[in-house]
Amino acid sequence: MNILVACKIVPDDQDVKVAGDGSLDFSRAHQVVSTYDLNAIEAASMLSGDGSVKAISVGSKKADDSKTKKNILARGVDELFLTADDATANLDAFGAAAELAKLVAKAGDYDAILVGDGSADLYAKQTGVQLAAALGLPYVSGVVSAEAGDGKIAAKRLLETEVESVEVPTPCVIAIAPDFAEPRIAGMKDILAAGKKPMNVAAAEGAAAAATEEVAVKAPAQVDRKCQIFDDVNEFAAAVKAAL
Repeated sequence: MNILVACKIVPDDQDVKVAGDGSLDFSRAHQVVSTYDLNAIEAASMLSGDGSVKAISVGSKKADDSKTKKNILARGVDELFLTADDATANLDAFGAAAELAKLVAKAGDYDAILVGDGSADLYAKQTGVQLAAALGLPYVSGVVSAEAGDGKIAAKRLLETEVESVEVPTPCVIAIAPDFAEPRIAGMKDILAAGKKPMNVAAAEGAAAAATEEVAVKAPAQVDRKCQIFDDVNEFAAAVKAAL
């Protein structure tokens, strides 16, 4: 099975600085692959079998980083298609899906497109379904396990209180939940081999228009915690229950 996996390159949250007014400073943040997309990459490697795995990604010029690209290709990915352009740095889900759809057309034949359950920065959980809509493909979210069949994928998706089994025809778009697979730790041999794999990096061919307007992105205000000491277990349990 030939699989495309979409991955988002985001600022490392450990490098993000918060100003006094709550605004976020990303200027010194290193670029890393979104944590949830690492699960999708691992799932793609597991599902592909003897087929191929190609990664597609859209980001700013900072995304065109040798270490970041090797980190993707060292995880069972055969080829990378990357749009690295500051014009696509802050796309909403609609715009990101439109740009990813262009890369899908360049990547060649595929049976399925895997995406992470959400992104590590905004976690809006919208890009996958927007991509499916742009391509006219069926979409399944929250997938915790899947098996490839003849022209279909049998998947299990986690709901609030139960697990649902579904069959979806290929090609399709599937959002991978973190429980699907633990991302591998790439070894030195994998990293060295990644440097020899195809990396197709290009500027944007005109950025897609946004469908939403971003008003502000700020860190939540810190709230002073109430310090209260309980000597009685029952009193403590009642206080917790009341707080919930």
